[in-house]
Amino acid sequence: METTIHKIEVEQAKKSKINQVDFDNLSFGDVFTDHMMVCDFRNGVWETPKIIPYQPITLEPSARVFHYGQAIFEGMKAYKDDQDKVWLFRPEDNFKRLNTSCVRMAMPEVPEGYFFEGLKTLLQLEDAWIKPGLGNSLYLRPFVIASQAGIIASPATEYKFMIICSPAQAYYGGEVRVKIAEKYSRAADGGFGFAKAAGNYAGQFYPTQLAQKEGFQQVVWTDANTHEYIEEAGTMNVFVRIDDTLYTSPTGDRILDGVTRKSVITLAKDQGITVVERPVKVAELIDAQRTGALKEMFGSGTAAVISPISGFGYKGEKYELPKLESSYASRLKKQLTDIQYNAAEDRYGWRYGV
Repeated sequence: METTIHKIEVEQAKKSKINQVDFDNLSFGDVFTDHMMVCDFRNGVWETPKIIPYQPITLEPSARVFHYGQAIFEGMKAYKDDQDKVWLFRPEDNFKRLNTSCVRMAMPEVPEGYFFEGLKTLLQLEDAWIKPGLGNSLYLRPFVIASQAGIIASPATEYKFMIICSPAQAYYGGEVRVKIAEKYSRAADGGFGFAKAAGNYAGQFYPTQLAQKEGFQQVVWTDANTHEYIEEAGTMNVFVRIDDTLYTSPTGDRILDGVTRKSVITLAKDQGITVVERPVKVAELIDAQRTGALKEMFGSGTAAVISPISGFGYKGEKYELPKLESSYASRLKKQLTDIQYNAAEDRYGWRYGV
């Protein structure tokens, strides 16, 4: 795989729209910056990447992405510290996972140089959109779609790799209560639950709507075989604290290898917290809640970093979690965000300067 490129073609926007943006009242994922990167795959090769003004793209109605769902993406953030230096967090992991998803969906892998040089060039252009201060960031969405026209049911031979950027604020979701799925599953053995494929997310919307009608904010997915084991929380990996041990489902065919998940596990272990990666039964959760051993549940992911879960519902019953003054979730989130914003030492080599 080619890992370096000699140039990226850049067409700058004639006028920035940044002055039209209210950075104190951002809705996640609704506002986009002045530029985007686009790179086409044709005739078996990736062409020269281009950075152009953010704009609509033109695709044939028969483009394969619309009919057979060849679409994958990543979620990342750029952070600015108090010295106006811009940082990415573990971008190598996002790059590897992007290509893992590409392979699973029969799409061509993206060259490393295109990914990193594209990100760096784009972020240098959009520097003013990255606001300093804890909670502020620039959300980055690299994605690949099948662009070839034609509705034959086979992998496309033409694709688009793009990166778009959206300014983001701290994610305050309020109290989150989840419904543990009894019927629906996010993924199955042998499937593509481990890939960040668009279809994984589309399939979650309907069961989540049903849960929201019952007063829950999200669904905790259970395994497709028995529905006895919890797997993920909404679009996040899920952690459970029973007494002083932290449990999380092991990754595999069904579980996304979350970058935040891996970071939480490392930080927790380095604090002396016992972390166990094993399947967790719903019955185990309920027993622990009834005896008082269930201390915390939280989701981990790029958007919210760590999202505490206040309670859960299962088979018509509702269960509440205790409100802790000093929780693992709050401690780990602070440690993680301090590293992301260059406010603490990075002993792990996770920060990537732009």
